[in-house]
Amino acid sequence: MQALDLPIEWLPREGVAEQLILLLHGWGEDANAMAPLAQALRALFPQAALLAPTAPLRWDRAGRAGNHLRQWHSIEGLSDANLAERTDAALHDLIPWVRAQQQRLGVSEAATALAGFSQGATMALAMVARHDGIAGRVLAFSSRFATLPAAAPASTTLHLLHGADDAIFPAQQAREAFEHLRALGGDATLDIATGVGHALHPALIECALHRLKSHIPLRTWQAALGAAPTARS
Repeated sequence: MQALDLPIEWLPREGVAEQLILLLHGWGEDANAMAPLAQALRALFPQAALLAPTAPLRWDRAGRAGNHLRQWHSIEGLSDANLAERTDAALHDLIPWVRAQQQRLGVSEAATALAGFSQGATMALAMVARHDGIAGRVLAFSSRFATLPAAAPASTTLHLLHGADDAIFPAQQAREAFEHLRALGGDATLDIATGVGHALHPALIECALHRLKSHIPLRTWQAALGAAPTARS
C-alpha cells in the first residue's frame, strides 16, 4: 500500500469518530482544494473524521510553479477505451488506504462516505462499483463513471452533483448515469445547478449537504418494509 500525504486530517474535538468522510481532489489539484467542502461537512457532522489525501502522481502539466499539483492517473492519451483501465490501476493502492483509515479510526464501511471532485469523483464511483459497500455514500461532484456499472451498488447511495454548464464533463453524462442507475434499481440522486461550470461550487456543496441531511437510503426503506430491491419511480 502506497503512503499518501494527508494535508487535511480533521478529527472530532472530543470523543471518537462516528463517521469517516474521505475527500478526493480533482486532476491538477491537491488535497487543499477540498477544504471548502471539508469545512461545510465538518459544520454538519462535528463527530466525523474528515481526511483529504493528495494523489500520488505529479500532474502531467506541472511546471516549476505547479510541482505540488497532483493527479490520480495521467490523462495524456486518455480515451473512453482506456479510462477504466487507468482508474483501476489507480485504485490498486487507494482501496487498501481507505480500508486502513477505516480500521485506524474504528469506523465501519456503512459510516464511511467518499466525496470526490472531477477525477477524484470518478475514482470514488469506480471504487464502489467494484467494491460494493466499501462506503455507505458517495458524493460525486462534476464527474462521470469510467464505465457505467453492469449492476448498481446495493449498499451505497450515490449522490451525483453537477453544473449545467460543465464543459469538461457535460451534464448530460450525469443525467445518463442517473437514469442508468435507476433502471438497475440503484439508490441515486441527481442535482444539476444552473449557471455552474466545472467547479466545486457552493451551490453544489449546499445540494450535497441537503442530500446528506434528508435522503433516506433505499436499502433502509427496503429493510424496514421487507421488500426486495426494485427500481425507484
